[in-house]
Amino acid sequence: MREAELVVIGGGPAGLAAAVSAAEQGVRDILVLDRNPFLGGILQQCIHNGFGLHRFGEELTGPEYAGREIRRAAEHKIPCLTGTMVTDLSPDRVVTAVNPESGEFRIRAGAVVLAMGCRERPRGALSIPGTRPAGIYTAGTAQRYVNLMGVLPGRRVVILGSGDIGLIMARRMTLEGAKVEAVCELLPYSGGLTRNLVQCLQDFGIPLLLSHTVTGIEGGQRLTAVTVSEVDGNRRPIPGTERRFPCDTLLLSVGLIPENELSKGAGVALDPATGGPVTDQFRQTSVPGVFACGNVLHVHDLVDYVSEEAALCGRSAAAFLRGGIPEGRTLPLRAGAGIRYVLPQKLTLPLTERADLFFRVREPVSGTILRLRAGGRVIREIRKRQMAPGEMERLKLEPGEIGEESELTLELG
Repeated sequence: MREAELVVIGGGPAGLAAAVSAAEQGVRDILVLDRNPFLGGILQQCIHNGFGLHRFGEELTGPEYAGREIRRAAEHKIPCLTGTMVTDLSPDRVVTAVNPESGEFRIRAGAVVLAMGCRERPRGALSIPGTRPAGIYTAGTAQRYVNLMGVLPGRRVVILGSGDIGLIMARRMTLEGAKVEAVCELLPYSGGLTRNLVQCLQDFGIPLLLSHTVTGIEGGQRLTAVTVSEVDGNRRPIPGTERRFPCDTLLLSVGLIPENELSKGAGVALDPATGGPVTDQFRQTSVPGVFACGNVLHVHDLVDYVSEEAALCGRSAAAFLRGGIPEGRTLPLRAGAGIRYVLPQKLTLPLTERADLFFRVREPVSGTILRLRAGGRVIREIRKRQMAPGEMERLKLEPGEIGEESELTLELG
């Protein structure tokens, strides 16, 4: 067994930014492990632009953004083992991994950063009735086929789910010559960014069917058609609203799930609302010395925010290694009326510097009041003109605003 000050699990934008941030704080013995044969994570297959506007002040493609993070890691001479699968993380921060060159090996880490990203929800989680033909893919798999492998998975396409990946793939498939018949969304609103709704659907005349879902699949060896039905307020199909769409491809963009199997094995407490670890403002999990950032923590809408959070995570891991993380009272943060989740889920006190609270609303709202409440006392009250579930919101909390509260609640009202 070898030892390392800091082990980062995941070589995507979160893992690389965390490693670089820790190196800038003086941590020298850092090791990044990634199961893919290349660094950069999912960004390597995201060849569209729109990345980096907040972080670099210019529009970059996914590979360009990843390339900058990879170069920063190389400039700090941070060792990165690709093609290396981490199979276990123990509560005392022993990392077990395997690769073709070394076989199985173990590393005892002074601190660990979890940056494994997320995965797509597959057809099996949806219970769509019908046959099981070829031609049904997650949107990310189709993106990999088209952008990395040069393979067009189909010519006539229906997309289920209007998250950002589904919207982007509607445009991508259209540009490659496929016909996108419709994008169906179970909810009465889209889960994607407004800019993607405009640039990926409206600009190409692709119909968006809100409050609709796929209720039937046809085909033997290959998909031949899907049935789409309107749903009621309880998200149940309405009889008599069925529409049949002949197609050879169905793309699923029905949500992302943080990759937290390793977290569970290490005893990290998970938040059922986000699917990721419960953390404090330092992004430290319930297991001391284990930190989390990026989409393994909660699914972000912009990679710029992933890198920002990862930089904080790297600084916190470096502070932990120096004994600089406070161990005071913890103050729970609750998601109240209209709020789907708030992160971090707790604050470690005393609060000596500003803490940024990130949250998403449950459904689109306009003309509402956002309140941060401590029991009967309102700490902050902000009028919000418009908010949507697809866009992450931020609230900046200053140290002087916290007193002797037992918990804080973020709510709409």
